[in-house]
Amino acid sequence: MKTGMINLFFVIAVCLLSASCCSPQKLAYLQTLNGNGKTTVQGMTAGLYEARIKPKDLLIINVVTSELSASRNFNMLMPQVSDQNNNSLYGMPSIQTYLVSNDGDIDFPMLGKIKVAGLTRKELEARIQEKLQPSFRNEHPVITIRITNYSVNILGEVARPGKYTSSNDRLTIFEGLALAGDMNIYGRRDNVKVLRENADGSKIILYVNLNDKDIVNSPAYYLEQNDVVYVEPNKSRSRASSVNAAETLSVSALSIFISLASLVVNILR
Repeated sequence: MKTGMINLFFVIAVCLLSASCCSPQKLAYLQTLNGNGKTTVQGMTAGLYEARIKPKDLLIINVVTSELSASRNFNMLMPQVSDQNNNSLYGMPSIQTYLVSNDGDIDFPMLGKIKVAGLTRKELEARIQEKLQPSFRNEHPVITIRITNYSVNILGEVARPGKYTSSNDRLTIFEGLALAGDMNIYGRRDNVKVLRENADGSKIILYVNLNDKDIVNSPAYYLEQNDVVYVEPNKSRSRASSVNAAETLSVSALSIFISLASLVVNILR
C-alpha cells in the first residue's frame, strides 16, 4: 500500500508539472531560427521613423528669429492665470497649440489655412518656413513643431494597462509594452491586436505576432498616435476565468484528499 501511494503521488506531481509548464517558444520575442544568435531581416525599410500628422492632433509651432517684432506675429501666446477675476499672472505665457481639423488643416496667423495632415514635422517646418520667408529681411526663420498628443493605450494582459505618452513622436510596440510593464504570463504573444484610426477616419485592426522576428516589417511595429494595443488572454487565463463555484469546490475537495493521503503515507512509513 505504501508503494502504491508513493506511485500515486508521483503521477499527480508529474501531471501538475506538465500542466503548468509553458513552452519557451510561446514566450520568447523575436525568435531566431538560424542558431548563431544573429538574424538578418530582409525587406526592412531603411531610415528612421517619422510620424505623420493626423486630424485631431495638437501641434505646438514656434517661430524663432532675431527679429522679435516680426516673429511675434506668428507665435500665439496664451497667458497663464491663477485668478480669473483679477487676471493675475502666476507664470510665463505658453505657446498656444493648434488643433488639426477633420479636414487636416490648421489656421496659422498671417498665413491662413495650411494643409498639414499626412505631413511629417520636418515637411511642415519646411513648408511654413517657405511661406514665412518674405516676412523676414535678413535671415531664415527657424520653425520648430511638436505633436503634443502622441500617446497610445495599452490594454489587456500587461502589468500596468493605461495611456502612455511619447516625447519624441516615436514609439515601437516593444517600447509601448515596456512602458506598460511588459506582458504577464497569461498574455498571447502571437496575436496582439492594434486598433488604428487612419487620417481619413477609417479604422483598421492589425494583428501582430511578437514571437516572429519579421515583426519589424509590420505596419504596427511603429505605433501611431492614439493607437490602442490589446493583449488578449491565452487559454490558461481563459480556463481560470471560467472556473465556477462547483469547480472550485472540486479543487478544494481534491486538495483535502491529497493532504489526507499524504498524512496516511507518513503514518505508514
